[in-house]
Amino acid sequence: MPTRQPARPHGRHVPAPASGRRSAGDVLAGLAALVVLVGLVGGVPYALLTFVGPPIRPELLDLEVLTGNVGPSTIIAVLVLLVWLAWFQLFVCVLVEVYAGVRRVGMPARVPLSGGTQFLANKLVSAALLLFTAGAMVAPLVKLAPTPAAPPVTAVAYSAPLVEQTLETPKTKKVYVVQPPHGRHHESLWEIAEKCLGDGRRYHEIYRLNQAKEQPDGTRLKMADLIRPGWVLDMPDDARNAHIVPADQPREKTLREHPGRAQVERELPKKATGKHSKPEAAQEQRRDQRPEQRQDRQEQRQERQEQQPVIQESRDGDLVDYLAAASLAAAGLLFVLAGKRREQLWRRVFGRRIARPHDDAAQAEVALRLGSDAPGARVLDVGLRMLGAELAARRRTPPTVYGAHLSPRTLDLWIHPPDPDPPAPWIAVDGGQVWRLPAHEGRLLPDPPDRGHAGAPYPGLVSIGTDDGGRVLIDLEAAQGLINVRGAQTTAALAALAVELATNRWSDRMRITLVGFGAELTAIAPGRIRAVGGLAEVLPELEAGAAPRTEVLTGRITGSPRRAHYLLSAVAPTHEEARRLALLARRDTAGYVVAGEVPHATWTLEIGDDGRARIAELGFEVDAQLLPRRHYRALVDLFRTADRLDGEPIREPEPLDGLQQPAVEVRILGPIELTGLPPLEEGRMGLAAELLVYLATHVGGVHPVVLGGVLWPRGVQDTVRDATIARVAEWLGPQHLHTDAAGRLSLGPGVRTDWAVFRELVRRAKGDPTAGAVLLEKALGLVRGPLLTGRRPGGYAWLAADDLEYDVTAAVADAAHQLCEIRLAQGQPDAAVAAVRAALLLAPDDEGLWRDLLRATHATEDTVRLRAVVEGLTRRAASHPYGGGMAPETEALIEELLPTWRIHVVRESSA
Repeated sequence: MPTRQPARPHGRHVPAPASGRRSAGDVLAGLAALVVLVGLVGGVPYALLTFVGPPIRPELLDLEVLTGNVGPSTIIAVLVLLVWLAWFQLFVCVLVEVYAGVRRVGMPARVPLSGGTQFLANKLVSAALLLFTAGAMVAPLVKLAPTPAAPPVTAVAYSAPLVEQTLETPKTKKVYVVQPPHGRHHESLWEIAEKCLGDGRRYHEIYRLNQAKEQPDGTRLKMADLIRPGWVLDMPDDARNAHIVPADQPREKTLREHPGRAQVERELPKKATGKHSKPEAAQEQRRDQRPEQRQDRQEQRQERQEQQPVIQESRDGDLVDYLAAASLAAAGLLFVLAGKRREQLWRRVFGRRIARPHDDAAQAEVALRLGSDAPGARVLDVGLRMLGAELAARRRTPPTVYGAHLSPRTLDLWIHPPDPDPPAPWIAVDGGQVWRLPAHEGRLLPDPPDRGHAGAPYPGLVSIGTDDGGRVLIDLEAAQGLINVRGAQTTAALAALAVELATNRWSDRMRITLVGFGAELTAIAPGRIRAVGGLAEVLPELEAGAAPRTEVLTGRITGSPRRAHYLLSAVAPTHEEARRLALLARRDTAGYVVAGEVPHATWTLEIGDDGRARIAELGFEVDAQLLPRRHYRALVDLFRTADRLDGEPIREPEPLDGLQQPAVEVRILGPIELTGLPPLEEGRMGLAAELLVYLATHVGGVHPVVLGGVLWPRGVQDTVRDATIARVAEWLGPQHLHTDAAGRLSLGPGVRTDWAVFRELVRRAKGDPTAGAVLLEKALGLVRGPLLTGRRPGGYAWLAADDLEYDVTAAVADAAHQLCEIRLAQGQPDAAVAAVRAALLLAPDDEGLWRDLLRATHATEDTVRLRAVVEGLTRRAASHPYGGGMAPETEALIEELLPTWRIHVVRESSA
């Protein structure tokens, strides 16, 4: 980890030119600010020198002033010096603000003891500097009326061969018909822009032409990433592969005339003849022959070839490449997903398992399990909360954290201004520019007993990518201005930011506004995310709710936090929107990340074609964290599946030949145990056990290539895979591991799992009412704890895309429920309680089991015992790692069985 100050940019940042002109009000405000600055900086010292003299008057040079009586002249001399010092402080503040604004270094340096003075200088300099971006000065004063737009390109048609005849040119426009999906592929505005405009980054032009226009199906375009087949989109004048239709032609008629056709060749209408058509054709030909045009087309083709595998569908990239690399986002996503799964279990019905993901959604969860850095996310969460609490106890304002670096060894915060006195166990590094929390100290920090009181001081910290040492984060609020995202993969970068912000654990009370993309992400975090179609919809609200930074930071650490807000826009703002956003970002504690060419940005996040992300103002260069389209859709499908409450049927097992003790038993209903096998070389047992578990639970056989992808989802050399399989084959012996003619590996009949025995016992219990209870008790007796306890770190990610985990928890809970009903009917409530408690060892989140336990305990007629169960269930629900309380059905049952339970719970919590 380098110790140099990372805030120094590697090179000078060249700001993007302004794309439009300023209004008269902007110019007048800027001129007024400029006049005030000139007066304060030059006029004040001139007036002081003219009327009161230099800063040090002769009275202050007399040493007797320190011991003698102080007269009126001495007091006046002191007052004059104080006035000069106040002016000098203002002069320094103006210099600092001008330097920060011109050089775009990010956060201006803080001038000591000049909070209000520097604030005034900041406002005046900000207003004045807006004059000096491109097109800001003079032009709005000279010409306030907008420049007329260029007339649209028209197609000329002639009804007679009389070339001298003057005919009126018909008004036309170009349109594109959105095509139905091909397989799993749906058209997007990006792809249409690539096809028709030669550059996918011009998709926002199509969006603006069609925003809120009614389509043939009666709906309107509100989100840039939501278009439907059969829509007729107006296109820019230079579009190719588009239809040319009369400008006033209804969209329904266009769709009738061009059914099922997405494009036509670019050519003049067949009737266009005569003198007028030839010059147009010649001009078009000359335009195509210009060297710079040919060069532009070659560069665009090269860009499309480089971008298409990543941006469009990522067909050539594995989901693991992106999702597993986003380790903090993966941890947050899995946390939120687990909470949704718990709510699914609240409503699971007997005989059905909760719905599980399939295809890309399942592979997305595999990738999340592989990449999740839950320990790192906890260090970040608890470490920041502890830091905020300690600073609040000392009545200190939290410093500005503009970046963070999380590695397996440390958590570093890059702060401004430097401070050599952080609260322990944090330590100061590099002269106080970095506050460091060693990882071993962070892991020992206890969870805050009250997360609401231990507020999150830096909710805007979010990953931008990784370097050689770990993960790099920036604080969106620390920019105190716009953050501009540019490059070929801006939407993928914004989606990655949104997902991590919406699911991280180190944030509280957050609202994320997505502009022009991401409506589907509300499935992941509906309480945090909202999506809108344009900046105009939210700007008034943001301007009305702005709050000063110091006030917000203090509220977060003292337990009265204001809701954090972050805006991520995939739609480039207009000039006026960019101006309003820039002014808003300077005075508001929020984060504003905007795509496109934005002239007022404080930081610019540049995403290169090589997948590298750079922020020149901070000196950061990392491998970018991105969420391309295919991965985005996979995550959305994963969370939509987790919202399903209908469930899926559990497959019936194949009958076993017998229940005799097998030669080799693979126990998975609890801690992993292998019986009947000799010891294996130290360090190899974990992988060999996983290989054996997979083969034992997939009795149809598995090809070695598939097995390699299961055990090493990030990839493995064939020699390593084959050596591992050969080692396990030797360990098992030829009688237990077979290879068929197709090369598939399978286990012999001498190897069996306790799960297979469990299913066979439950199957026989259904067909034998007399011995059914005994068989169910034997089945539940096989349960020793959570499924596959003690699995190797980083292993068993394949469970996310497999039926095993879902089937086991549902089958165990159903068996316990069935046995509980039998024992209650037989008047044996204690046996019913024992059955349910056995199942809770493996399926503790199945709410139906807890309701069975309540009913069974109530049947014992032991009120003290029932109250103990209720209190334990209440404590568990309140402190559950995935939150959510308890199911409404469970609360209703408690109300019926123990009406006074809330009184006892309140007494216990107050005690």
